[in-house]
Amino acid sequence: MNYTSINDIDNINAWVEEAKQLKANPLKHIELGKNKTLGLLFFNSSLRTRLSTQKAALNLGMNPIVMNVSGDAWGIEFGDGTIMNGNTAEHIKEAAAVVSQYCDIITVRAFPSLTDKVKDESEHVLKSFTKYASVPIVNMESATGHPLQGLTDAITISEHAKVKRPKVVLSWAPHIKALPHAVGNSFVQAMQKMDVEFVITNPEGYDLNPKITRDTPIYHNQNDAFKDADFVYTKNWSSYGSYGKVLNTDPNWMITKEKLGDAKFMHCLPVRRNVVVEDAVLDSDSSLVIEQANNRTYAAQLVLKKILEKLN
Repeated sequence: MNYTSINDIDNINAWVEEAKQLKANPLKHIELGKNKTLGLLFFNSSLRTRLSTQKAALNLGMNPIVMNVSGDAWGIEFGDGTIMNGNTAEHIKEAAAVVSQYCDIITVRAFPSLTDKVKDESEHVLKSFTKYASVPIVNMESATGHPLQGLTDAITISEHAKVKRPKVVLSWAPHIKALPHAVGNSFVQAMQKMDVEFVITNPEGYDLNPKITRDTPIYHNQNDAFKDADFVYTKNWSSYGSYGKVLNTDPNWMITKEKLGDAKFMHCLPVRRNVVVEDAVLDSDSSLVIEQANNRTYAAQLVLKKILEKLN
């Protein structure tokens, strides 16, 4: 069993409820991962994903091993038939096979280039590990998805929903640089699996991949989208159509307390204060960002638990 996409979840409501049970008693299954090793491979930086996944492994009795691949390992070649006379010293075929001997589960974090859409959407790093590793693979954020974050967000909304079918808005916000689509994509996929009224709002030129958004309503007027919202999930992403480009930095898309109204504010963090969202939101009772970060542990713990149960 791999966990590389939100689409690997068969019943998101059942998963959310099981995650809540883990949260209530995190050490209940501490014997499940005894004598099992979790490998965490980071091609890119991390704070919440790194710490929460390690904590999740420890809660299950696993032994986590962390490696910053880009800085500490040999350069890895992912191409087939490549003449390796350049900067890469080790091929993914050997690297994945070797790590599989050391670890019972491998987790991988590798961001997109945001310059080559075809290559990024091929998920060449993640899929190479799933192809050549002999143990289960977990996606800690890839070029196009962040399924641990998406599951986390589903848990958080379930915990804080005041009505049976809340209105959830995914809103683009300005940023100083081009950012990936992964968090937005996985949030969209998670909300499409839940019983919520879900809409997306972003400026013209920032629509996400239509194969992912499908029939989800997209508003180019933020105020219209926010009407009667129960949750506003905010994230910046670069243009998908003009791939990786920053077409708009309009500060009027920043989230303010006035815009938010009675809705709860969500963000995956890190967040740039007074660029993406004003202090008055983050420092208020409307903000759920710290609760979200806490739930990262239980999303990861649930995924690891399900894989360990298949292994044992």
